[in-house]
Amino acid sequence: MNKKNLSETEIRTRFITPAIIDAGWDKTFHFREELSTSKFKKELSIYTAGKIVVKGNKTKRDEPKKFDYILFYKPHLPIAIVEAKDNKHSIGEGLQQALNYSDIIKDTTNLDIPFIYSSNGDGFIEHDRTTAKERLLMLNEFPTPNELWERYKQYKGIDTEKKEEVSLIPYYTDDPKRRPRYYQRVAVNKTIEAVVNQNRKRVLLVMATGTGKTYTAFQIIYKLHKAKFAKKILFLADRNILVDQTKTGDFKHFGETMTKITNRTITKGYEIYLGIYQALTGEGDKNIYKQFSKDFFDLIVIDEAHRGSAREDSQWRAILDYFDNAVHIGLTATPKETKEVSNIDYFGEPIYTYSLKQGIDDGFLAPYKVVRFSFDKDVEGWRPYEGQTDKFGNVIDDRIYNTKDYDKNIILEKRTKLVAKHITKYLNNTDRYSKTIVFCVDTEHAERMRSALVNENNDIVKNNSKYIVRITGNDDIGKMELDNFIHPEKMPIIATTSKLLTTGVDTKTAKIIVLDTNINSMIEFKQIIGRGTRVEEDFDKTFFTILDFRNASRKFADKDFDGEPIKIIETDGETETETEEDGDTTENGTTVNEPTPPYGGDESEPQTKYYIEDTEVKVLNKTVSYLNSEGKLITQSLEDYTKSNILKKYATLNDFLNSWNSVDKKKKLIEELENEGVLFEELEKIVGKDFDAFDLILHIAFDKPPLTRSQRAKNVIKRDYFSKYGDVAKRVLEKIIDKYKDKGIMEVEDIAILSIPEFEEFGTSLEIIKHFGNKKKYLSAIREIEDILYEAA
Repeated sequence: MNKKNLSETEIRTRFITPAIIDAGWDKTFHFREELSTSKFKKELSIYTAGKIVVKGNKTKRDEPKKFDYILFYKPHLPIAIVEAKDNKHSIGEGLQQALNYSDIIKDTTNLDIPFIYSSNGDGFIEHDRTTAKERLLMLNEFPTPNELWERYKQYKGIDTEKKEEVSLIPYYTDDPKRRPRYYQRVAVNKTIEAVVNQNRKRVLLVMATGTGKTYTAFQIIYKLHKAKFAKKILFLADRNILVDQTKTGDFKHFGETMTKITNRTITKGYEIYLGIYQALTGEGDKNIYKQFSKDFFDLIVIDEAHRGSAREDSQWRAILDYFDNAVHIGLTATPKETKEVSNIDYFGEPIYTYSLKQGIDDGFLAPYKVVRFSFDKDVEGWRPYEGQTDKFGNVIDDRIYNTKDYDKNIILEKRTKLVAKHITKYLNNTDRYSKTIVFCVDTEHAERMRSALVNENNDIVKNNSKYIVRITGNDDIGKMELDNFIHPEKMPIIATTSKLLTTGVDTKTAKIIVLDTNINSMIEFKQIIGRGTRVEEDFDKTFFTILDFRNASRKFADKDFDGEPIKIIETDGETETETEEDGDTTENGTTVNEPTPPYGGDESEPQTKYYIEDTEVKVLNKTVSYLNSEGKLITQSLEDYTKSNILKKYATLNDFLNSWNSVDKKKKLIEELENEGVLFEELEKIVGKDFDAFDLILHIAFDKPPLTRSQRAKNVIKRDYFSKYGDVAKRVLEKIIDKYKDKGIMEVEDIAILSIPEFEEFGTSLEIIKHFGNKKKYLSAIREIEDILYEAA
C-alpha cells in the first residue's frame, strides 16, 4: 500500500484516528472528527452558530468552517486541535492551519485550546502554546489524556485538589439541546478561575442583552455549589419580575434548596436565596438583611449590576457592604461608568466582555434593520400662534416645541395617530401577528398610543380586545398580561409601554421595536434594543426591525454603542472623559440608583400638558438602514445600497454578463450577490415582481431597461427552439418556460422541478429525462434555454 495514493479521509481513518485512540482517547467521549461550527452548536455549543444575514424580510446563516479533530479531556473541556493532511504533504504541513484555527477560536470565542497538532499519517508535529515549543512525535507517541491534562493544569494554575475538583465538574444540563454556548463557557471558566484559582473577591461579567446572563450565572453557581466552594448563595436583583423569571426558569434545578426572600422574617434553612433589594432593605429602618449574620453568604450574584447597587452612596450598596466577606459577582449588559457611579471601582475591570456586535457576528443574536421616519413637526418644530389654546382652553406658552417636548408637555394628537398608522402599515406589509413593543414617553402617552393603535386595527380588536395592551408599572391589569405577551403564541401581540419593558423582560419573539420616546441614555438605548435581540428559529424569529420615530437610532453610530465601558478620570478637578449625562430610570421615573418600589406609582408628570388636536403632521422622509458585512448600519436608498454592492463585485456590465453566462448555475451567482448585500426581494417591491434577478441587476446597477419574465419567455417561443424535440420533451420544455414566467430562473435550472405535480402527466423524473436521451442532454437543453432567455442582453 502506497500512502501517497490515499486520500486525506483514508489517512485519517487508517492512521491518525487509530493513533489517537491507542493513546487512550475514547472516540465517543474524548473527540469529534470533522466538526463543523453548526455541529459544534448542536453537540457542544463550543463555537459559533453562523452569522445571520438579513435579506429583505428573510434571513440566511453563513456557511460554517470545519475542523478535523477537537480533543476533550472532559466533554466540557476542549484541550487540543489536530489538523490532518494526506501523505503527499509533510507531517507539519497542517500545523500553520491548525494554529490559525486555534487563533480563530481564541480571538472569536476566547476559548484557550493550548495543544496543537498536525499529521500526514506518518507522525505528529506538536505545538505547545503554553511554552511555544514544537516537537516531532511518532504515531505511537501521541500524548495520553492524562499527560495533556497535567500540562494543562500547570498552565492554568490548577495546583490543589479543590481547584481541580471545581474544574472537572461538568456543566449542568437536563436538556441535550441546551448546553452552554462557547462564550457562556468562557464566562463560567474565567469566573471560576478568578474566584477559585486567583482568590478574587469581586468579579464583573459584561454580556450583551439576550446572551443568557442568568443562565451563565446558574452554571457558575451550580459548579461552585456542587464543589462546596460556596454553600450559601444570594442572587440579588432590583425587580420582582427578574427574580420570578430566574426562579421558575434558569434556576429551577435548585428546587427545594432555593427560596425567594420577602420583606418578612427570613428562614435560614435554604442554600440558594433570591431576592430584590427592596425586600432585603424593607421599609423605613427595617433592614431585613441584617437577620442574616455578616458571613452567612459565601457568594452573592448581582444581576443588572449597573443599576441599584452601582452608586457608592446608595442605600442598596449597604447590603453588599454588610456581606463584604462573600464573593461578589456582578452581571450587566451595560456597565455604568460616570463620576458618581462606577461598576469598575467596585468590581474591577470586567474579566470577560461579550458584546452585541460579537453576538450578531456569531449568529447567537438577531441582527436588525432600522426604518426611520422624519415628521415635518419633528424637523421644523412647532410654535403656537399668539393666544392659541389647547382643546381644554389652556393658553399655550409661546415658544418653539420639538421632539423633546412632544408627549411630555405638549401633545400633538395627530402625531400620535400618524405613528400608529405607520406601525400598522408596517405590520400589514409583513405580519400582523409579529410581537411588537412600542416605547413611549410616559404611561399616559402609552395609553394614548394604545388607543390610536386600537383604532387602526379594529378589525382584529373587535374579535380579541387583548391584541393591543398597555403594559406599564402603574397598570395592574396590563402587568397581568406580561406573561402572555412574552409567550410566543398568546395575545397580546402589541404592547405599549414606557420603562417597564426596557430591561430584564425576556421577550424572545419580539420582532418589532418601536421607538417613540426620547432616549438620552446609552444604557437605556442598549437595554431597549436588547428586547429584540433574542433568536427563536422555531418561531421564525431570526431578525428584528426597529421603527424609529424620534431619531433615537442615531446612537448606533455612537462609538460607545458597542464599546468597552469608559472609566471617568478626574485630573485637577476636571473630567477628562464623560459618558452618560442622564441616569437610567425606572417605571416610576426616578433613578434606579436609589431604592424604589418594583413598580412604583404614576410617573412624574409636568404640571401642565397641552393637547393640540387640529395640527396636521406629515411624513417628510422615510429611510431604511441595513447592517452590512462589517456590522455597521448603512443608511442610503435601497437602489444606491444595492448598486454599490453589485459594482463592488462587477465593475462593468461586461464583467457581470461574462460571469452570468459562464456560471453553471445562476443560483450560485445570485446567492453570492445576496451574501454581498443585494436584497432581491426588496428590489422587486421597487422595480416590480415580474422581473427576474438578471433584469433587476441590469436595471439597478447598469441603468438598462428591464424585460419581464413573460417578455423573455416569448422570445424563446418565437425562436421555435422546441421543434427539434419529440412531443413529450417539447411539452415538458414548454411547461418549464411557463414555470420560469411564474418563478424565475432558479426554479428552471433545478432538476427537482420535474418532481412537482405539474409534471406528473409526463411520468417520473427519470422517465421524463429519458425523453431527452439522458440527464446530460436534458441539462444541455436547459442550458440552451437559458442562453436564449438572456441572449438579447
